[in-house]
Amino acid sequence: MLSTLPTPRRGLRAAFTLLEIMIALAILGLLVGLAVANLGGIFGEKQIEAARIYVNSSLPLTFDTYKLSMGTYPSTADGLQALMTKPAGASSKWNGPYVKENTEWPPKDPWDQPYQYLFPGKHNPRSYDLWSKGPDLTDGTADDIGNWVTAPAEEAK
Repeated sequence: MLSTLPTPRRGLRAAFTLLEIMIALAILGLLVGLAVANLGGIFGEKQIEAARIYVNSSLPLTFDTYKLSMGTYPSTADGLQALMTKPAGASSKWNGPYVKENTEWPPKDPWDQPYQYLFPGKHNPRSYDLWSKGPDLTDGTADDIGNWVTAPAEEAK
């Protein structure tokens, strides 16, 4: 004998309720917010590292080449532009430009701000200071990224 199975009612549960959809969207929004916050931290660290490499590795070679030609680093007044164009009153020793001509000059840091330059340096009195204002875009704050060595106590701040 064949038994008949009960047929499901159509109106019982054919779709998600509005409340279930709203809860799912809220959870999805939280997950996206967490992911974006974490990615921002990853990209921020890479920007800091890029600025650090630029001020400690890339530009120093250019400055050293300038110093070999001229006998000294560019003055603060001449700034980074002295590496691209001959400063007024510069001697015939200037053999520039010391950077590729198709390079954006003066260079900008990862936050689209110009790098800062001082000769003689405040942190490097026998040389020059080269730095980025860092993520807060404010000069003279703890997040500045420069070509000087900071003491471990300063880094902890």
